[in-house]
Amino acid sequence: MEQRFPRVRVWVVAALALVWMVAVLARLSYVQLVRYGDYLSRARKQQQRIVEISPRRGILYDRNLRELAMSISVDSCFAVPSEIADPDMVARLLSEVLGESADEIQAKLKSSRSFVWIERKLPPEKVERIQALNLTGIYFQKESRRFYPKRELAAHVLGYVDIDEVGRGGIEYQFDEAIRSKPGRLLILADARHRWYDRDEQSPASGAAVVLTLDEKIQYIAEKELRAAIRETRAKAGTIVVQDPHTGEILALANWPTFNPNAPGESRPEARLNRAVATIHEPGSTFKIVTLAGAFEENLTTVGEWIDCQNGAIYIAGHRIRDHKPFGVLNVSQVMAKSSDVGAIKLGLRLGAPKFFDYIRAFGFGKTTGIELPAESRGLLRGIDKWTPISIGSISMGQEVGVTEVQVVSAFSAIANGGLLYPPRVVRGIRRGDAFTPSAEPEAQRVISPTTAATMRRLLEGVILDGTGYLARLDGYTAGGKTGTAQKIDPATGRYSLTDHVASFVGFAPINEPAITVLVTLDSPPGVYHGGDVSAPIFKRVAEQVLAYHNVPQDVPQATRQQLARARHEAVVDVSDFSPAQRVEPAGNLPVFPPEPAAQSTGEPAPTVALAEGEGVEVPALEGMSVRGVTEACLRVGLNPVLIGTGVAVEQKPEAGERLRRGSRVTVRFARSAESGRGN
Repeated sequence: MEQRFPRVRVWVVAALALVWMVAVLARLSYVQLVRYGDYLSRARKQQQRIVEISPRRGILYDRNLRELAMSISVDSCFAVPSEIADPDMVARLLSEVLGESADEIQAKLKSSRSFVWIERKLPPEKVERIQALNLTGIYFQKESRRFYPKRELAAHVLGYVDIDEVGRGGIEYQFDEAIRSKPGRLLILADARHRWYDRDEQSPASGAAVVLTLDEKIQYIAEKELRAAIRETRAKAGTIVVQDPHTGEILALANWPTFNPNAPGESRPEARLNRAVATIHEPGSTFKIVTLAGAFEENLTTVGEWIDCQNGAIYIAGHRIRDHKPFGVLNVSQVMAKSSDVGAIKLGLRLGAPKFFDYIRAFGFGKTTGIELPAESRGLLRGIDKWTPISIGSISMGQEVGVTEVQVVSAFSAIANGGLLYPPRVVRGIRRGDAFTPSAEPEAQRVISPTTAATMRRLLEGVILDGTGYLARLDGYTAGGKTGTAQKIDPATGRYSLTDHVASFVGFAPINEPAITVLVTLDSPPGVYHGGDVSAPIFKRVAEQVLAYHNVPQDVPQATRQQLARARHEAVVDVSDFSPAQRVEPAGNLPVFPPEPAAQSTGEPAPTVALAEGEGVEVPALEGMSVRGVTEACLRVGLNPVLIGTGVAVEQKPEAGERLRRGSRVTVRFARSAESGRGN
């Protein structure tokens, strides 16, 4: 019996041991198999800390592959608080170098025991000072930092990034996904007491590079001249845009005020605003190109048609609209040159609201252009069903419509290139390594016919030679353009301000083969505020430098240049001072070659330049042709037609068969009494 009890005890112990072992195995199986992932994650959290390292963004180039934005390697300071014996002392020493309060640094050190950023992307001098302190638990990690070597140059196009290298404006924002690569990773390994004992680093890859349409040299010219204009005129703000009229590519886009993208936080929000695409204003008289182009395209008028401008006043739907001067009878060319509101309104009324609205939309107004920049405004254009009876009059002279600068410069480029509207663009393509992917070529839309575009170019040339834009005359080059002066809305009253205006000038050069289109806008210059006075001279300075930089051949003979130089010092003839002989009755008894009013402000005939035998082009026989036929015939050989009257050509000077330099003028008189001749 006694022998049996020890055996029972053995079996009991064995059974208990078996149960214990089963329980342990079950627990181990549960931990290792069922909860493995959870415990592994918790262990990694205790032992590892993964920190993202700023990605290395791709380079931003100008069109000639000059670097405008790049990423450079800088040091960021971090701490392992568990290794710091005296956090108060460390915080105090670092605060003296970093310019932060010791309390803020102490709060960072208390937020974690294994890893905490102290200050990211430090300048070299601060890194050296911290290293000299030789503080235990303070380390450095290489990160990428966006750097703009030209500082403010093209800041509104390039944009800027935040501390994590995320694009926050301009191309940096618009193409952030392509430019920004995957961030790098820093793996911190710590023991159970949160003491750091090892780290592993995975470097970030490089993002794609973006090649812009901008030209660094032209951008510099635009910014330099805009800065000078702001200083001279004391305007609140301004914009200059230079465009290639044959492609829509933006060669320069400058805004004032501007900012340094290396330190965007130090600038005011309005300085970071890209005024060329994000703000709108009434265009004023620059919008008359749409009015007149539509009238020409619909065959509703001719260059030489005489229009009674009613001494500067017209009534529409009971509202009186006054001109800026009391003009009398002007031909259509003079309506443009002298910027007559009444003359433009009369042509707008002929065009009619539906067709006028179609031309406004065709020229790109009231919708976004698609330029590769963020926050683009579509402008302001009410649907035709919301027009009032006076709207067509107001819009004809550039009121009741809001535009952006890129819309306006593109509309003028359409006239410069022969009637095609190219969407403006600032990106030529994307580079990934050695592979370059060009941007899709934008599809141009025909807005007006080549003939209408040629007619408009001659009218816009007259604005500079004979009208409100005479201060935009270029040395050595022909040019065409239009002045604009628009009243701003006073926010306090909701009415037009008597003191704040937007002064603008938009033009292109040379006149026969335009190489550039340039827009200049100044916001609220005090004192002298007309576009022809303050913006036209800026156009001259920018255009002359850009044309010289592009090696565009001069197309104004030396003798003509001397005459124009003399003309600049002479008074401009007021159109209202026409002699009675020039005030033609509607019946059409046109004078035989009257002096071109205000046109040749010198009062002298165009100079005759001696030509070597075989040089120049032969003047075609024009008598009997229509206005359109004469225009086409002259433009075909590179001559500039000066058209007087309507009907068919009855007289021309110089005579057919004479040889002239390209770009010379041929004056043609038309009359309705003659028999229909050649041409359409």
